[in-house]
Amino acid sequence: MDYENGSAVTEFILVGFSGGWQLQTFFFVTFSLIYFATVVGNTLIIVTVTANVTLHSPMYFLLGNLSLLDMCFSTVTTPKMIRDLLAEHKSISVWGCMAQMFFMHLFGGAEMTLLIVMAFDRYVAICKPLHYRIIMSQRLLNIFVILSWTIGFIHTMSQMVLTVNLPFCGHNIVNNIFCDLPLVIKLACIETNTLELFVIADSGLLSFICFILLLVSYTVILVTVRHKSLGRLSKALSTLSAHIIVVTLFFGPCIFIYAWPFGSFASSKVLTVLYTVITPLLNPLIYTLRNQEMKKAMRKLWMKEVNFV
Repeated sequence: MDYENGSAVTEFILVGFSGGWQLQTFFFVTFSLIYFATVVGNTLIIVTVTANVTLHSPMYFLLGNLSLLDMCFSTVTTPKMIRDLLAEHKSISVWGCMAQMFFMHLFGGAEMTLLIVMAFDRYVAICKPLHYRIIMSQRLLNIFVILSWTIGFIHTMSQMVLTVNLPFCGHNIVNNIFCDLPLVIKLACIETNTLELFVIADSGLLSFICFILLLVSYTVILVTVRHKSLGRLSKALSTLSAHIIVVTLFFGPCIFIYAWPFGSFASSKVLTVLYTVITPLLNPLIYTLRNQEMKKAMRKLWMKEVNFV
C-alpha cells in the first residue's frame, strides 16, 4: 500500500461490547463497581502495610508494591473502557493510543518481574526460614523493586520505539475495548511482519518464560518442603495456592494474547477483561481474605480511624 497517498489517521475507533443499551448499562455498572473495588482494595492494602508496623516484613512490602502496580495497570484501560460503554462514538487519539500501550506494558512488565521476586521471597521464607530476614534485607527488596520497574520500562520502550513512528492511514478500527500492540500494528500502512515477530518474542515469549519459571520455582519449593516435613508441606501448599491463582490469572491470558498475537486471541474481549479488569481486583481479595494477619491489621486500622473520628 502506498501510504503516502492516503490520509493520515488521527484517531482509532474502538470496538466495544456488542448489545443493546440495557446490556451496555449492565456492563457500565458492573465494571464501574469492579474498578471502584479494585482501587479501594489495593489502596487499603498499601495503607495498611505502610501504617502497621507488624506488617513491615519483606512479604508485605512486596504485596504493597504489587497492589500499586495492579491499581496502575487497571487505571490505564478500565476508566476509558467504562466511559466508552455509554458513548456513541468510541474513539481514542493516536497519541492517546500510544500512551495507553506504553503504560500498559510498563506496568505489566514490572508486575511480571515482581511476581518472580515474590516467588523467590516465598522460597526463602519456606525453605530457608532461619536466614529469611538476612537474605531478604531491605536493601535487596529496594533493588528488586527498582529492577522490576526498570525491566518494565525496557520492555515497553523496546516495543514502543518501533511502533510510535508507524504510518497509519485508511484502516483505523481496533477490534477491542482498548489499544494493544497486536491489533494496532496490523493497522499500519506498511509491512509489519518483522515487528509482529518481535512482539511475539518480546511480550509473548517473556510471558511464557516467566510463567514457566514461576511454576518451576513453586515445584522446587514443594519438593524441598516435602522432603523435610509433611506438616510443612500442607502449610506451603496453603501459602503458595494464592500465588499460583494470581500467576495463572495474570499470565494465562497474556500468553494466549501475545504468544499467538495475530490470531483470534488478540481481539478476545473476554481474555482482555480477565487480565486487565478482573485480576487486579482478585489480587487484594486473594491475599487479604486468606491472610489472618492482614485482616487483623485492617480491623485494627479501621478501629483506629473510628476512634479518631
